[in-house]
Parts: sequence; structure tokens; C-alpha cells
Amino acid sequence: MEALGRLIDLSIGFAPVDMQTATNTGKRVSLRNAGGITYVLFKGAGTAGDDPVLTFQQHTASSSGTTANLAVVDHYYSKSATTLAGTETWTRTAQSASQTVTLTGEAAKQGIYVFEIDAEKLTDGYAYVSLNVADVGGNAQLGCVLYELRDLEVRRKPANLAAALS
Repeated sequence: MEALGRLIDLSIGFAPVDMQTATNTGKRVSLRNAGGITYVLFKGAGTAGDDPVLTFQQHTASSSGTTANLAVVDHYYSKSATTLAGTETWTRTAQSASQTVTLTGEAAKQGIYVFEIDAEKLTDGYAYVSLNVADVGGNAQLGCVLYELRDLEVRRKPANLAAALS
């Protein structure tokens, strides 16, 4: 069996967009049938000083419900360069546990940024998560977020996986 459906499922956080137009609100996905989530932010180069600010949240429902910040992010991995060439290696960045990550000094670079959260880190009663990226400022900076649900508890052929919002 392939990894998709056995180990992972993928879902949209938000589609490619110019992140300077407004706050980029990530879709909510359920971690009920997954051991955790890997968030992937992929962005183009923007203007120095327009550093992306990310906020991780947890929710009690797929819409409405109660929302709370998910203050557990204490590190992330990145590959960034003026122009990504595929030759970059991963860099680990540590921080105090927080719901917010500021990609300081990364605005003018292209980059891939990876954040992992285990489902057990969610507060009792919360089963959904999302990632928002604040408006990066007055200059264009393209970006998108992909969610990878991992350690699936129910394994199925990709066509038979439940929708990630379920």
C-alpha cells in the first residue's frame, strides 16, 4: 500500500495567494484519526522586513465552536534562499513554546517551512487545528500552506479516505 492513505493524508491550509492582501486564514482540519499534523508553508520572495507571522490555533468544531491558540510550537525546520535550487539543507530553529512564529529575516527569500504538532498536544475537547499567516505588509509575497495529516489511525485507499475536515 502506498504512503498516501496508509501513513499520510494531505489537505489544503490555504491555496497560493499574495499574502499581503489580508490575513490568510487556514482551513480547519480534524486530528481525530491522525497522530499529528505537519504544516508546510511554501513562499516566494518578498520585500525585506515583510516577515511572515504565523499563528497556530485549535478548535472544538469544524466551523464556529470555540477557538484557542495552540501554544506548543517550540521549533521548526526551514530551507530558504534568495532562489531555492534544491541544494539547500534543513535548518532547525528553536523558540520558547508559543502559538506564534515570526519568520524573522525570511521575507526577501524563497522558503519551505515545516512545523509538526502531535495530536496529543491539543487541549481536551479540541479536535481541529488551523494555521493562519498575517498580512505580510505592503509588498507582494506569494505563499500557500499544505497540511499533512500523519500517523493515520484508519488506513484506506486514497479514494476512500474521509475528508480532512470530517
